[in-house]
Amino acid sequence: MAQPGKSSAKKSKPSYIYSIVGVALVLLMLGVLGLIMINATKLSVYFKESIVLNVIFRDDVPEQQALALRDTLAAQPFTKNIKYISKAQAAEDFKKEFEDFSSVLDYNPLYAIEISPNAAYVNPDSLKIIEQRLTARSNVREIYYQRTLVQQLNENVRKIGLVLTVISIVLAIVVLVLIDNTIRLAMFSNRFLIKTMQMVGATRGFIAKPFDVRSIINGAVSALLAIMGLIAIIYFMETQVPELKNMRDFFLLGVLFVGLIIPGIGISFLSTHRSVMKYLKLRLDDLY
Repeated sequence: MAQPGKSSAKKSKPSYIYSIVGVALVLLMLGVLGLIMINATKLSVYFKESIVLNVIFRDDVPEQQALALRDTLAAQPFTKNIKYISKAQAAEDFKKEFEDFSSVLDYNPLYAIEISPNAAYVNPDSLKIIEQRLTARSNVREIYYQRTLVQQLNENVRKIGLVLTVISIVLAIVVLVLIDNTIRLAMFSNRFLIKTMQMVGATRGFIAKPFDVRSIINGAVSALLAIMGLIAIIYFMETQVPELKNMRDFFLLGVLFVGLIIPGIGISFLSTHRSVMKYLKLRLDDLY
């Protein structure tokens, strides 16, 4: 004749497996959203730093003075990359794309520095201040950049950020509810075992301890499964779009992985402990 304790233990095993898989799938869903947010942020930075400020010199500015200004601007916090374009190089580039202007003009008006600003400064207000500071110099004729593109880029980034924030909040709530319900269903099959241990004189701490330890292990396993699934998704995406490899940020991915482990263990532990305490407070007849 089979012993009741062994029978209960055998019945509880499948529920743990379903619980681990269920929590892992929910965490994977949360991880995919985190991955989207990371890539969206990286894309935003990439597009912002693709904006170019053209600092056009006056025609009579000596090259030595232009190079000195380039070095000064290179040390500024708003400068990501900077490139000096000499008169000869500018004329050659213009001739390749359009035509030789020497037959129309008797001088070379092309003379500039190209600045790729840091993403944090690519907004209308910051660029306007930079423009005012540069045009105040006597050797700078004008500053040219795509103002409309900057405006549209910031508006789109703001809208996408708002949408992702709302989705993140909603999904976080859904994840909490789903994980909690998954754990509670898993603990439901152990309610008689919990009550039996209480009836034979075991303390609440003694009863809860093995379930709490098991919940921590299950939460960690679920998080690791979710991370493995996320790595597989990243690998698949990078094989389909190789350019994504250049956007890979190991630090942010590490933060994302830790962000899956903590709720995976934390919510699993809290839900399990709460369920155990709940069944300990119920009468035997209420368990049916």
